[in-house]
Amino acid sequence: AKGQWNRCGKIRANQKQNSRLTDYRAIVLGGAIWAGALFQSATTPWRISFAALALAAVSFISRKVRFSIIICALLLGSTVMSIRQASLAHSQIARFFMQSATITAEVVTDPSKTSTGNYSFIARAVLVNNSSIHYKLRVPIRVMTSNQSVTTLLPGQRFSAQGRIVASKEARVAALVVIKDDIEIQTQPSRWASALGSIRLGLRSLSGDGNAGALIPGMVLGDTSKQSTEFKNSMKRSGLTHLVAVSGANFALVSAFVLWMMQFLFARMKFRLSATALSLIAFIALVRPSPSVLRAAAMAAVLLVAQGTKKGRDSLPALGFAMAAVVVVDPWQARDAGFALSVLATAGLLLFAPVIIEKLSIHLPGKLAQALAPPIAATVFCSPIIVALSGYLAPMSVIANLLAAPFVAPITIVGFIAALFSPFAPLVSTVLIWFIRFPAEAIALIAHWASTFPVLTLRTGKIGFLIIAGFILASWLFKKWFKHIIVFTLIILTSITWIQRWPGGDWQVANCDIGQGDSMVINLGNHQGIVIDVGPDAVAEDRCLKALGINEIPLLILSHFHADHVAGLTGAIKNRAVGQVWVS
Repeated sequence: AKGQWNRCGKIRANQKQNSRLTDYRAIVLGGAIWAGALFQSATTPWRISFAALALAAVSFISRKVRFSIIICALLLGSTVMSIRQASLAHSQIARFFMQSATITAEVVTDPSKTSTGNYSFIARAVLVNNSSIHYKLRVPIRVMTSNQSVTTLLPGQRFSAQGRIVASKEARVAALVVIKDDIEIQTQPSRWASALGSIRLGLRSLSGDGNAGALIPGMVLGDTSKQSTEFKNSMKRSGLTHLVAVSGANFALVSAFVLWMMQFLFARMKFRLSATALSLIAFIALVRPSPSVLRAAAMAAVLLVAQGTKKGRDSLPALGFAMAAVVVVDPWQARDAGFALSVLATAGLLLFAPVIIEKLSIHLPGKLAQALAPPIAATVFCSPIIVALSGYLAPMSVIANLLAAPFVAPITIVGFIAALFSPFAPLVSTVLIWFIRFPAEAIALIAHWASTFPVLTLRTGKIGFLIIAGFILASWLFKKWFKHIIVFTLIILTSITWIQRWPGGDWQVANCDIGQGDSMVINLGNHQGIVIDVGPDAVAEDRCLKALGINEIPLLILSHFHADHVAGLTGAIKNRAVGQVWVS
C-alpha cells in the first residue's frame, strides 16, 4: 500500500513538472462506474454485479492492483443500479397494473407539454389505494394528463387524483399513471419552491415574444417551454441546442459573477467561496437538476474545494469525480443521453481542444484557432451520440457555435440578474431583458441560417454510433497523421454531402421525408409544384418544400382527413401562394 501511495505521489510530482502530462486515473474510474451502471441497466438486477464481483475476486488473488480497482469501480456502478432496479421491480404498485386507483404523490419535475398536447412529469407516489387494496410506498412514477391545471404544480407539492396505472417502458419509473379526472392539490408549495417558481415565471413572462423571447429563459434557466417546435428543430439542426441546456458554461459564468460580487462583502477567500457554493446550490434548485446540471455542479464542487484548500485545480480529475458522483447518487443518469453529451463535450474541451489549437495555430492566427477549437472538439466527441439520436451530423454547427459564442456570456449574466429581480422589481428586469434581446435575436437568426444548410445523413441507433465512434477512435490512434486525416475527412464529408444532396439534379416527382405519413410534390418548374397530402408534421413539410424550392402551389390535393395526411397543412401553406385545393 505504501508503494502505491509513493507511486501516486510520483505521478503528481511529474505532472507538476511537465504540464503536458495528463492524469487519467480519475476519469478512468469515473468511466468504469458509469459503464457498470449502464451495462447493468440493460439486464436484470445483479447480473453484471455478480460478474464484476467474480472478476474482482480473481484480480485480488492475482494481486493485479490496477485491474482490481477498475473492476471495483464497475462493481460499484452496477451495484447502485441493481439496487434501484430491484426496488422498482418489487414495488407494490405493480399490483395495480391495468387498474384504476387513487394516487397520492409528490411532484418531482416541472410538468411539461408533450408533442401530443398532454402534460407529463415525474412524481413520487406515496399512497395508492382502490376499493380493496391500500398501500403506502415511495416510488417514482410518470404522470400523463390532459389537465392543464398541472402546470401550476411545483416540485415538492403533494396531490391526489384518480388514474389508470399501467406498466411503463421508461426504466427509471415504476409505473405510468394516466389521469383524466381533476387533480386535488393537497399541499401548497414551500416558500423556497414558491420563490424559485416566481423567479422562473417572472423571467418567462417578461422575456417577450418571438424566438428571442423564447431563447432567453432557455439560456439562463434551461426553461424551453416557450420555444416552438420549428425553433427547437432549428436549434437542433444548427448544433446550438446545448445553449438551452444549463451546463458547465452557465456554472462558470454564474460562479465567476458571484465570486466577484463577494469581494465587496467578505475580505477572506474562504468566506467568498462558501457564499459562492451556497449560491450555486440555490442555482441548481432554480434551473432544476438535469443531467448536465448535476455533472457541472459536481465539477464545480471539486474546483471550489481545490480553490479553498489551495490544491491543484485539475479539471480532468474533477470531471472523473463528477461522473462518479452523479451516477452513484442517481444511477439512471448513466442511461441519459443528456448526461453522456455533457460529459463527452467537457472531455472534448479538456483533451482534444488543446491538440486542435496546437495544430491550427501553425496555419491560422492564434485567436482564430482558439475560437475554432472548442466547437470542433465538442462536436467530435459528441458526434457518436448525436448520430445515434438524430441520424445526421451538421458540419455547419462548428460555424454556428463560433458565431454564437460572443453572445452567450451577456445573455447568461444579464439574464440571471434580470431573473433575480423579476419577482419584486419587474421594471428593472424588463430593462435588462431589453438589452439582451438583441444578442438573443442574433443567436436565433444564426440558428435559422445554419439550419438551412445540408447535413450528413447516417444511420440512427447502434449502427450510426459505431460508425462514428470507430472513425473517431481510429483517428485518435493514428493522430500522428493528423493532416492526412483532416484532408481525408473533408473529402469524405464533401463527397457524401454531394451524393446525399436532395433533391438531386432535375427532379420531377419527390416524396417528402415527413415521418409516419405521406406528402408528394410534382415539379411544375419556376418554383411551382402540385402538392399531394402534407403529412403529420408542419415543420418537416415546410422544410421539405423549402429544400425543393417550392414557393407557389397552384394545386393542393388532400386525399383524406387523417392526421398523417393533413396535420402538416400549416407548414405547406406557410409563406406560399395556393391556387386551388382539391379534397376527396
